[in-house]
Amino acid sequence: MEEKKYKILVAEDDKDIVELLKLYLENAGYKVITAYDGKNALGMIENETPDLAICDIMMPHMSGYEVIKNVRESDNNIPIIILSAKNQDSDKILGLDIGADDYVTKPFNPLEIVAHVRACLRRFYKLGGSESASNVLLKAGDLVLDIEKVSVTKNGEDIPLTPTEFKILTLLMKNPGRVFTKVQIYEYVNGEYYESDENSLMVHMSKLRDKIEDDNKNPRYIKTVRGLGYKMERDL
Repeated sequence: MEEKKYKILVAEDDKDIVELLKLYLENAGYKVITAYDGKNALGMIENETPDLAICDIMMPHMSGYEVIKNVRESDNNIPIIILSAKNQDSDKILGLDIGADDYVTKPFNPLEIVAHVRACLRRFYKLGGSESASNVLLKAGDLVLDIEKVSVTKNGEDIPLTPTEFKILTLLMKNPGRVFTKVQIYEYVNGEYYESDENSLMVHMSKLRDKIEDDNKNPRYIKTVRGLGYKMERDL
């Protein structure tokens, strides 16, 4: 069976960057569609159903932040990589906070972008389609994670998670009691880990806890093991 050819949206107002990314992504075997402003990008995500979006922040008509916010509010969990010249921690935290899965700053090596795309696609789509039927539902206390439907409920109420939050929670719920380091978690989610990624993981973990815990400061489900990492509590 022929492997699926993933469709990638590149949303960026700099046409030189668009053409560069298009060249490298197509050489890597992906189908590429493009948008040069935020409003067009949002329309393409809704109508062209790309498998992943690379999104600039500073775009005409609608910023990348607004695009991502609109996508997540519509319960679309497409993986999104922010590509931006804004390199402050506050910018990165904001992007991840509103639902982006990864954040790459300019200037960049186009091969690095291809690696991020490949890792993000592998983690996201493998997660949704390769589990055995006996391992589709994961339970921890009042939490139920459905791998097949890519959904999480607590006491029967839906909890909307970003793709990255879902992947982190899946890893921990599949291995209750096991401690995972920050590097192990980030490599599971994105394939590679860089020292600068630690803040990103902290943001994802904090947002995940906000959504599943009754009290983020005294978490019941995801425990911090000081000096080591995180684990899902075994006895719930």
